[in-house]
Amino acid sequence: MTVRVEQTNARPRVLLAAVLLFALARPAAAQQSASDVLSFLLINKSVATGDFTRDEQAAAATRDAIALFLRSELGTVPINSPDSGFTYRWDPALGASVRSSDSFGPFFTARSLTSGRKRLSFSVSYSQATFDNIGGRKLRDGSLVSIASALQGDAQPFDAETLTLRIQTRTTTVAGHWGVTDRIDVAAAVPFVTLTLSGERVDTYHGTSYPQATGIASASGPGDALVRVKYNVLRHGASGLAVGAQSRLPTGDADNFLGSGSASFGPWFIASLERGRMGMHADMSYAYGGVSREFNYGGAVTIASAARLTIVGEIIGRHLSSGGQLIDTTEPRPGLVGVNTIRLTGTAQGASRVLAVAGVRWNLAGRSLISVSLLRPLTSAGLNASWVPTVTFDYSMGR
Repeated sequence: MTVRVEQTNARPRVLLAAVLLFALARPAAAQQSASDVLSFLLINKSVATGDFTRDEQAAAATRDAIALFLRSELGTVPINSPDSGFTYRWDPALGASVRSSDSFGPFFTARSLTSGRKRLSFSVSYSQATFDNIGGRKLRDGSLVSIASALQGDAQPFDAETLTLRIQTRTTTVAGHWGVTDRIDVAAAVPFVTLTLSGERVDTYHGTSYPQATGIASASGPGDALVRVKYNVLRHGASGLAVGAQSRLPTGDADNFLGSGSASFGPWFIASLERGRMGMHADMSYAYGGVSREFNYGGAVTIASAARLTIVGEIIGRHLSSGGQLIDTTEPRPGLVGVNTIRLTGTAQGASRVLAVAGVRWNLAGRSLISVSLLRPLTSAGLNASWVPTVTFDYSMGR
């Protein structure tokens, strides 16, 4: 992990405080985490409001909300299903295992079919995300106002601090899948995440900008592992129902936003309907623990357009009971008539997200698959990247 923080300030009324902050920050920089850098960028303010306690409380709430978004995104965001793209069933008439579906299945939504007894598969996927907005507010163009002073009736503040944040992740996920019986599967997936977070805080006073602070942090390591078990309750051809359970294990470093910091566990339900080359799949799950209680759902349509090619379209959603939101508050400034203080702060309200996924799965050769998908958010809640591409390689083994 690497961390660098800098504090600068050209405004005379806060120059001494800036120098002191810089002097205090330098020795500790090497020991700071990504969450420390986020705190540094948000909590040290130069806009005078007459209420330091309220400023500090609002900044801390904003920091906590953004930290929750990050931990939620990296610790509980859906990862490609570790289920095998190849599914088999035992045919007693032939005395051998045969393919149970012509489709290679969805990306994130599970299907009810199991991989088949003693079938082992593994996959490696790579995705990259550049987050550009948080709760519908732009992160990268310097327009995120953290605190400001404005004359009552004026649309624009005369003194405002704005924050620019650049957050990028690169994630490689390794997954394994084992068919215990023809109806029971177990699977596990571990993401390995590289996070880069950098930002600046700028104070604009009567049209003149004064840089206040810059910070950068990067961290790499495992994210939160996913473990799941699935039981195929009902099967008719490639259609059926399945139940299961899944758990997220806190294997990621929460201080560096690589994981949620706590385990989650919950039930899981899957339904599939396949007719010919087209399939429809749906699943839903509920998670206790983690950063918040969470309800997840997904729906997918798959089309086996050729023997070696499956086209996939999905909608996936999640609701966090305390996902957090950013809001602006406006209050009169104490002791100064006609001036309002505008603060960015966070709340613990629930948040819902919906994402669309599209892509293809191609049977490269034998039992190997190459999958390419694009994920795009349809809602503004939480931390969002405009597009998230993912490339996955799957390989299936077994008798």
